Amino acid sequence: FGSRLNRRSDSSPPRVQCRAAVMGKAGQAKQVFRTFSTKRRPSSKIAGADKKKPSTPKLKKAIEPGSVLILLAGRFRGKRVVFLKQLESGLLLVTGPYAVNGVPLRRVNQRYCIATSTKVDLKGADSGSVSDAFFAREAKKSKNRDADGMFAKETEKTGASAEKKAAQKKLDDPIVSALPADVKGYLKARFSLTVRMFPHELKF
Repeated sequence: FGSRLNRRSDSSPPRVQCRAAVMGKAGQAKQVFRTFSTKRRPSSKIAGADKKKPSTPKLKKAIEPGSVLILLAGRFRGKRVVFLKQLESGLLLVTGPYAVNGVPLRRVNQRYCIATSTKVDLKGADSGSVSDAFFAREAKKSKNRDADGMFAKETEKTGASAEKKAAQKKLDDPIVSALPADVKGYLKARFSLTVRMFPHELKF
């Protein structure tokens, strides 16, 4: 009988050790310590890196000088405009013309345009002088205050400058004179969808 007790007592410790080995840390969260180096990269590598200028996006196949586009966003969404050229920034230069539908010279992203099969003759219209700098805004002056300095005077709203108005008229006159009556009516009409009109089934 004593030999049996000795055998049991000898065999019990290994069982406890096995259980402890299987349990491990018993659900303790694994702690991960990250170290951040204090060394900085030499500025010469960053300063000397050659930054490539973004290339101008390619035009859609259906967009050509003289094509009539439908604007999908912005103040004049739904209006039809005439495409003139692509600027260095990649934006499209378009005009209403202003005398026909009230759309002035504008820059538009081609993503927000629908190209139609209608084309307009641009003979005599010179848009070479119009660039991205043409649309640069003037720096705002500091607000004028009263003698007490409590209230600011309302700044007067400045419209288009005389130079921009002259450039608009010079560019639009040859286009308007060459427009047939039906095309003028087409440019004046605003694009909209009615019942049972599906955009993917329309042919522009």
